[in-house]
Amino acid sequence: MEDQELVRLALEARERAYVPYSKFQVGAALLTGAGRVYQGCNIECASYSPTNCAERTAFFKAISEGESDFVAIAVVGGPSGAPVKRICPPCGVCRQVMREFCDPTDFRVILASGLNDWVVYRLDELLPLGFGPENMYKEKGGTNHAHV
Repeated sequence: MEDQELVRLALEARERAYVPYSKFQVGAALLTGAGRVYQGCNIECASYSPTNCAERTAFFKAISEGESDFVAIAVVGGPSGAPVKRICPPCGVCRQVMREFCDPTDFRVILASGLNDWVVYRLDELLPLGFGPENMYKEKGGTNHAHV
Protein backbone atom coordinates (compact mmCIF):
# COMPACT_ATOMS: atom_id res chain seq x y z
CA MET A 1 0.00 0.00 0.00
CA GLU A 2 1.24 3.46 -0.87
CA ASP A 3 1.96 5.87 1.99
CA GLN A 4 -0.46 8.39 0.52
CA GLU A 5 -3.35 5.91 0.78
CA LEU A 6 -2.47 5.20 4.41
CA VAL A 7 -2.46 8.97 5.07
CA ARG A 8 -5.85 9.27 3.35
CA LEU A 9 -7.27 6.56 5.61
CA ALA A 10 -5.84 8.30 8.69
CA LEU A 11 -7.48 11.56 7.60
CA GLU A 12 -10.75 9.67 7.16
CA ALA A 13 -10.46 8.16 10.65
CA ARG A 14 -9.76 11.61 12.10
CA GLU A 15 -13.27 12.68 11.10
CA ARG A 16 -14.72 10.11 13.54
CA ALA A 17 -12.79 11.39 16.58
CA TYR A 18 -14.84 12.05 19.71
CA VAL A 19 -13.21 15.15 21.18
CA PRO A 20 -15.79 17.33 22.94
CA TYR A 21 -13.22 18.62 25.46
CA SER A 22 -9.90 19.18 23.69
CA LYS A 23 -11.39 19.81 20.23
CA PHE A 24 -8.22 18.17 18.83
CA GLN A 25 -8.96 15.37 16.35
CA VAL A 26 -6.43 12.64 15.64
CA GLY A 27 -6.73 9.79 13.16
CA ALA A 28 -4.51 6.79 12.55
CA ALA A 29 -4.32 4.03 9.95
CA LEU A 30 -2.30 0.94 10.90
CA LEU A 31 -1.01 -1.35 8.13
CA THR A 32 -0.42 -5.03 8.83
CA GLY A 33 1.99 -7.36 7.10
CA ALA A 34 -1.01 -9.03 5.44
CA GLY A 35 -2.07 -5.70 3.92
CA ARG A 36 -5.07 -5.06 6.19
CA VAL A 37 -5.62 -1.57 7.57
CA TYR A 38 -7.07 -0.77 10.98
CA GLN A 39 -8.24 2.78 11.53
CA GLY A 40 -8.37 4.53 14.87
CA CYS A 41 -9.42 7.89 16.23
CA ASN A 42 -8.99 9.53 19.60
CA ILE A 43 -11.88 9.08 22.01
CA GLU A 44 -12.14 11.38 25.02
CA CYS A 45 -13.89 11.07 28.34
CA ALA A 46 -14.75 13.88 30.74
CA SER A 47 -12.30 12.57 33.34
CA TYR A 48 -9.52 12.40 30.68
CA SER A 49 -7.56 9.44 32.10
CA PRO A 50 -9.76 6.88 30.30
CA THR A 51 -9.24 8.78 27.04
CA ASN A 52 -7.67 6.70 24.28
CA CYS A 53 -5.43 7.97 21.50
CA ALA A 54 -6.03 7.19 17.82
CA GLU A 55 -2.85 5.13 17.52
CA ARG A 56 -3.74 2.86 20.44
CA THR A 57 -7.31 2.53 19.19
CA ALA A 58 -5.97 1.20 15.87
CA PHE A 59 -3.50 -1.16 17.57
CA PHE A 60 -6.04 -2.51 20.04
CA LYS A 61 -8.58 -3.12 17.26
CA ALA A 62 -5.98 -5.00 15.23
CA ILE A 63 -4.66 -7.04 18.13
CA SER A 64 -8.18 -7.93 19.26
CA GLU A 65 -8.76 -9.32 15.75
CA GLY A 66 -5.67 -11.55 15.98
CA GLU A 67 -3.16 -9.38 14.10
CA SER A 68 0.45 -9.40 15.26
CA ASP A 69 2.52 -8.32 12.25
CA PHE A 70 2.63 -4.55 11.73
CA VAL A 71 4.38 -2.60 8.97
CA ALA A 72 3.45 1.08 9.35
CA ILE A 73 1.08 3.58 10.88
CA ALA A 74 0.00 6.95 9.50
CA VAL A 75 -0.98 9.62 12.03
CA VAL A 76 -2.68 12.96 11.44
CA GLY A 77 -4.03 15.45 13.94
CA GLY A 78 -5.12 18.99 14.51
CA PRO A 79 -7.84 21.27 15.82
CA SER A 80 -11.44 20.27 15.07
CA GLY A 81 -13.04 21.97 12.12
CA ALA A 82 -9.74 22.83 10.48
CA PRO A 83 -7.51 21.03 8.01
CA VAL A 84 -4.35 19.40 9.30
CA LYS A 85 -1.50 21.91 9.04
CA ARG A 86 1.45 20.27 10.80
CA ILE A 87 2.56 16.85 11.91
CA CYS A 88 1.18 15.32 15.10
CA PRO A 89 3.69 12.89 16.60
CA PRO A 90 2.46 10.03 18.82
CA CYS A 91 2.51 10.57 22.57
CA GLY A 92 4.89 8.58 24.75
CA VAL A 93 2.26 6.02 25.74
CA CYS A 94 1.45 5.32 22.09
CA ARG A 95 5.14 4.99 21.26
CA GLN A 96 5.48 2.45 24.06
CA VAL A 97 2.51 0.44 22.74
CA MET A 98 4.08 0.47 19.28
CA ARG A 99 7.34 -0.75 20.84
CA GLU A 100 5.50 -3.64 22.48
CA PHE A 101 4.15 -4.96 19.18
CA CYS A 102 6.60 -3.78 16.49
CA ASP A 103 10.23 -4.18 15.53
CA PRO A 104 11.61 -0.69 16.23
CA THR A 105 14.10 -0.86 13.36
CA ASP A 106 11.50 -1.83 10.73
CA PHE A 107 8.20 -0.27 11.81
CA ARG A 108 7.47 2.97 9.94
CA VAL A 109 5.63 5.92 11.52
CA ILE A 110 4.21 8.26 8.88
CA LEU A 111 3.44 11.72 10.26
CA ALA A 112 1.36 13.74 7.82
CA SER A 113 0.49 17.40 7.64
CA GLY A 114 -1.83 16.78 4.71
CA LEU A 115 -2.66 14.32 1.97
CA ASN A 116 0.43 15.24 -0.03
CA ASP A 117 2.86 16.14 2.75
CA TRP A 118 4.35 13.67 5.21
CA VAL A 119 7.56 12.53 6.82
CA VAL A 120 8.48 8.95 7.68
CA TYR A 121 10.37 7.82 10.79
CA ARG A 122 11.37 4.42 12.05
CA LEU A 123 10.02 3.72 15.53
CA ASP A 124 13.54 3.59 16.98
CA GLU A 125 14.04 7.19 15.83
CA LEU A 126 10.98 8.29 17.80
CA LEU A 127 11.70 6.07 20.81
CA PRO A 128 15.46 5.64 21.19
CA LEU A 129 16.51 3.07 23.76
CA GLY A 130 12.89 1.93 24.05
CA PHE A 131 11.97 -0.65 26.66
CA GLY A 132 10.54 -3.76 25.01
CA PRO A 133 9.70 -7.40 25.70
CA GLU A 134 13.33 -8.45 25.29
CA ASN A 135 14.20 -6.27 28.29
CA MET A 136 12.21 -8.62 30.52
CA TYR A 137 13.65 -11.80 31.93
CA LYS A 138 12.02 -14.61 33.79
CA GLU A 139 13.31 -15.94 37.09
CA LYS A 140 12.77 -19.47 38.24
CA GLY A 141 9.27 -19.60 39.59
CA GLY A 142 7.86 -17.54 36.74
CA THR A 143 8.15 -13.98 38.05
CA ASN A 144 8.98 -11.34 35.43
CA HIS A 145 11.43 -8.61 36.29
CA ALA A 146 12.88 -5.73 34.35
CA HIS A 147 16.41 -6.34 33.17
CA VAL A 148 18.65 -3.51 34.33
